[in-house]
Amino acid sequence: MKIKKNDLVKMLAGKDSGKTGKVLQAVPQDGKVVVEGLNIMKKHSKPRKQGEKGQRIEVPRKVQISNVMLICPKCAKPTRVGYKLLDGKKQRICKKCQGEI
Repeated sequence: MKIKKNDLVKMLAGKDSGKTGKVLQAVPQDGKVVVEGLNIMKKHSKPRKQGEKGQRIEVPRKVQISNVMLICPKCAKPTRVGYKLLDGKKQRICKKCQGEI
């Protein structure tokens, strides 16, 4: 999976298309990511204790990895991700500016 936690991504599809956010969690088994502030759903919670009120909680939900695109920290553009071997280690690179991500 080419997108990791704390990456800045842009939404390509859905109700939040065009917006950007930080990846909070990556789930490689499902091919999904959770993005901060995007794909927000409202979850209703019942009062559990006496005197407590029920409420609606806004929770970010998982998004398919194909619906987000990484934003390069160097050129600040949405880009595809490639890999190069640098000093014997596999590094992610930006396909637009060829800089390390």
